Amino acid sequence: MLGRLYENQECSATRTLELVGERWSLLILRDAMFRNFTRFSQFQKSLEIATNVLARRLEGFVEAGLMERGRSGASGESAEYRLTKKGLELKPVIIALTEWGDKWVRPGPVVFQDESDGRRVKLQLRRTGDDAPVAVADVVARRR
Repeated sequence: MLGRLYENQECSATRTLELVGERWSLLILRDAMFRNFTRFSQFQKSLEIATNVLARRLEGFVEAGLMERGRSGASGESAEYRLTKKGLELKPVIIALTEWGDKWVRPGPVVFQDESDGRRVKLQLRRTGDDAPVAVADVVARRR
């Protein structure tokens, strides 16, 4: 069985998977990013996830700096979990997975739009320096 940690790997992708590579993790982050969920009960109701699993994931996000835990409400509301800048910067990952699924699996119910004007957005690979588009087949990985 594959463990949760990838000690023998030195790739940034594997280190990222240690934080968000479990399916519930990405769905929780999606709901925080695009549905503006902040409460335990919102995540639990939306995902129908076991409460112990949800609690573990949210606390892991807090420990990793992807979310900040706010205080519980005065009326007994559960604590808030808000994405940090670090967590928000995973948004392109969710968009990329969704775009891939729309193309290769089955179109889903959402499109991504610019909040200010409603125009659709998409991810693109661009070359550093001149901002020219780069085809996915032309991207290679090299050691730093």
